[in-house]
Amino acid sequence: MTIEHAALRIARPCTDLDAVGRFYLDGLGLAELFRKPDLLMAGPRGGSWHLELVAGHLRPTPTEEDLLVLYLGEPVDPALVARLVAHGGTVVPQGEYWDRWGVTVADPDGYRLVLSTRSWSN
Repeated sequence: MTIEHAALRIARPCTDLDAVGRFYLDGLGLAELFRKPDLLMAGPRGGSWHLELVAGHLRPTPTEEDLLVLYLGEPVDPALVARLVAHGGTVVPQGEYWDRWGVTVADPDGYRLVLSTRSWSN
């Protein structure tokens, strides 16, 4: 097997699983793939990646460089940004490059989600 076809899981601690879940599920629109009392897996249905959000074990310590970048390939819908903010997000500056090519929204724990207008290309 080669890594170019591998699936990806990003695991993060969170302080309030319900609040962070609302941000990614209701705000961003990811699907709930699996849930236990202290664990939520969220991702696009049929996608090759997902977030594993774990409550209670570690305290989140995000930095400005802890980015989850989604390459949308189109302008960022203001309604999406409004939904993320309504579900606990905060629009934050992310520097000249990312501010030019998208919008950055911090989740309730401070991890940053960049919605990029650029397309992913190899």
